[in-house]
Amino acid sequence: MSEFSVKLILTDIEGTTTSISFVKEVLFPYAKVHSKAYLEETWDSDETQHIVRDIKSCLPQYKEFFRVGNEEPNVSAGVIASFVNFLIDKDLKVGPLKNLQGLVWEKGYMSGKIKGHIYADVLPAFKRWHEAGIPIAIYSSGSVKAQKLLFGQTIYGDLLPYISGHYDTAVGHKQQKQSYENIAKDLNLPSEDVLFLTDVVKEAEAAREAGMQVVLLARPGNAPLTDDDKIAFTFVENFDNLKINLK
Repeated sequence: MSEFSVKLILTDIEGTTTSISFVKEVLFPYAKVHSKAYLEETWDSDETQHIVRDIKSCLPQYKEFFRVGNEEPNVSAGVIASFVNFLIDKDLKVGPLKNLQGLVWEKGYMSGKIKGHIYADVLPAFKRWHEAGIPIAIYSSGSVKAQKLLFGQTIYGDLLPYISGHYDTAVGHKQQKQSYENIAKDLNLPSEDVLFLTDVVKEAEAAREAGMQVVLLARPGNAPLTDDDKIAFTFVENFDNLKINLK
């Protein structure tokens, strides 16, 4: 069993607390099916129009995707939904898309049509760490709103009381050292007092370069770790294989 002394645990979601298949096979398809209806229902709202403006102005792919000759399509819910589905298929992690997905998923969670997946070992681990006085924070490419929806309506109930902070790509890309430095600064903690849990080697490398302690999760369905990865990093199959003490 791997043992660590820390002042905070920072964890990824997809492939770490939650199966990759849930995101790929439940959340993304739900957003693709329901984005158009959501946009139509809320088209005149300031929030939706703000997202539409961001999609058009922030993403050069928009003009490339829709341009026919020198003409652009009339902006409509259908047009934006088509482009949103293109971005989802490409798995492009861009802010306006994440914001829209969060709003669409909110309706799904609130209606009970979506329940957030977490692995069976996650809730017991969160309880152990919480009782030990170790704060838990989330860092995911999914928006903070989407994070709170997932952990607030999981198959095991509401896990939000165990979570003290949420970070998304507003602090920086997950494979950049600066992002982890930004998080440590926001937490007012030395980087070495933070343990980052992830399934992605590039993220692990960036966090370690920033000074954080790191563990890789080798869960079923995750990308396999190479022998070099296993030498370079501590890796575990689940949270039960971690012993974490408050520093």
